[in-house]
Amino acid sequence: METQLSRQGLKALNFFVAAVQVGFGPFVAIWLTQQGWSQTEVGLALSVGSGAALLGQLPGGLLVDAVHRKRPVMTVALLAIAAAALLLAFMPMVWPVRVAEALDALASCVVTPSIAAITLRLCGHAAYSERLGVNARYASLGAASAAASLGVCAWYYSERAVFIMTAATVLPALAALYAIRAEDQAEGEEHPALLPPRERRRRAIRPWQIFREPALHLFAVSAVLFHLGNAAMLPLALNQLAQRTPATGLVVAGAIIVPQMIVAAVSPWAGMMAQAVGRRPVLLVGFAALPIRGLLFALLACAGPSGLPLVAIQVLDGISAAAFGLMLPLIAADTTRRTGYLNLAIGSLGLAAGLGATASTTLAGVITDALGAPVAFIVLAAAGGAAWLVILLAMPETRPAGRGSARTAAIAA
Repeated sequence: METQLSRQGLKALNFFVAAVQVGFGPFVAIWLTQQGWSQTEVGLALSVGSGAALLGQLPGGLLVDAVHRKRPVMTVALLAIAAAALLLAFMPMVWPVRVAEALDALASCVVTPSIAAITLRLCGHAAYSERLGVNARYASLGAASAAASLGVCAWYYSERAVFIMTAATVLPALAALYAIRAEDQAEGEEHPALLPPRERRRRAIRPWQIFREPALHLFAVSAVLFHLGNAAMLPLALNQLAQRTPATGLVVAGAIIVPQMIVAAVSPWAGMMAQAVGRRPVLLVGFAALPIRGLLFALLACAGPSGLPLVAIQVLDGISAAAFGLMLPLIAADTTRRTGYLNLAIGSLGLAAGLGATASTTLAGVITDALGAPVAFIVLAAAGGAAWLVILLAMPETRPAGRGSARTAAIAA
């Protein structure tokens, strides 16, 4: 049975892991540029991380599925992220930076499914959607707090201090991980992801059997389309703004922090609704925000980009991010009720999302150069609209039959 210590440990784990991952965002490009790197060299280094993230999704999921105890493998992954941050801080040279980018990307492919697996063990499938909503709230609070504190750290000290602080943040993340008691497990939970790997093999359950689930394929298609429309949208909007005004620092901060605050506010509610009314209604609401956001950005680009409206439009990003972030592990759990390979399913969906995001920036750049930013925003909005149509017309409801809201005060606490 889950204890209060484990529950609070899970919240803290989501908070600090999200804070750690913020350190590998825009700060890397700024730090390398300050070290005299060309934009081509910076782009190649970041591409190493993107490529490693794509390649690591499926092996990372398989690795987490293959071990019954998740804490040791997650410990190694978190220490690898700390080592990557220290490499960036003290060895900003070509090969150490490339190794750091690859280390962080591959370790993250283990950390994300590990948290999902630990959460399922603690709360069970019936309460999984609501607990994922709580996870998302604390992750968003951690990301927003880290963005602010690392920005202050860079301002008062240096960009190097950002990576030292990122490595140090791994320590409270590890403390939170070990506050979650290994023996805590939801009573009566029968999801096969909780079985020892040897037991799954004894029952002749094989990893590839997850790909027999049509709902998993349909959600993967919608994930590709969603990220094809989403990934380039904010960078393109900020680029258009930067061409007209140099004072974009506060706008960038606001455009990042506002969606995180929206995710923190709505994720627990979205989790409860996903359990009460089903997955598809929540997906339809969240995915609808993306094409609307793209069309608003297109209108803003035509009128001349402005900082405050851009930040306001980012509220929609928070809504869609809350829906997708909640649904990826939840639908993975729904579609692996027979096989138990939850983390392989999460890795598969992460790969689909990564492919869409990778193509998004290239597509937006080509269209912007050829036809202008408003057209690029319309194309990105159309991709988001196509993702919404896949959910509306083809995606089945994956919530287990007979499982309505399992909300309790303990989960929301």
